[in-house]
Amino acid sequence: MASLRDLGLSEYESRTYRELLDHGPTTAKELSAVSDVPMGRIYDVLNDLEGAGLVRSQAASRPKKYVAVEPEAALDRLVDARKRELDQQAERYEAVAEDLVDDLDAADSVQGQFWTASVGPEETTELFLERLSAADERIHYVAGLPSPQIDLGEVGQRVLEAFEAALERGVSVQVLIHPDLVETIPAELNERFETRLRGHDRYHIRESTAIDGTFTLIDGEEVCIEVPNPLDASQVFALIDFKDVAFADDVRTVFEEQWAESTPLDPP
Repeated sequence: MASLRDLGLSEYESRTYRELLDHGPTTAKELSAVSDVPMGRIYDVLNDLEGAGLVRSQAASRPKKYVAVEPEAALDRLVDARKRELDQQAERYEAVAEDLVDDLDAADSVQGQFWTASVGPEETTELFLERLSAADERIHYVAGLPSPQIDLGEVGQRVLEAFEAALERGVSVQVLIHPDLVETIPAELNERFETRLRGHDRYHIRESTAIDGTFTLIDGEEVCIEVPNPLDASQVFALIDFKDVAFADDVRTVFEEQWAESTPLDPP
């Protein structure tokens, strides 16, 4: 059951406010008696409640009397206060994360080989976007025909945002896309790609019918390869993230050959 403590009040504050609602204008001594809040604490509790805008005092009366603010107004003020605290906490977390970025930087290059994989459309999307966010220098993205499992509108928007963030970090982005995928992407998303990315001198996009599959080369040393379902090639089965400089060099060679034979993508 919800209580005022869920909105940040202490037990003493909660009891005092409720008693004020029940009794109307009341002195501190009377409140201490009916709420079981010790006299040694009641004035501090009332001052805190008044500071939070939950209680008003009648200073002209002797002894001073207190009255509760109407519940609707009081609850609104409590909620607003908690929201401000959450915003401040979020800002503190972001500041800490910024301070830790340099301390937690990964090694500059991959020694030997390492691979990981995710299975299923949602998991593959999350891994793909995670790796895009890790790019420091360049992204080479090859997109073949879409899987019917993928919501192109939602995923495409997230890819757009990941590309934008990469460009802002100084990363170069080259995209090679199958013409049929262009026709499948929602018109509004195509327009957003055009409006928000084409102006960057580090962003280039071309199309090619020779594309067979989807993969991404990141910083010349990491390759994300989309694996189709062996029982239905139109569906995504998994994404393999493979880190190996020699293999990445081979993938880049293939990319550059396809890029050279591709054509610039016309604006929508």
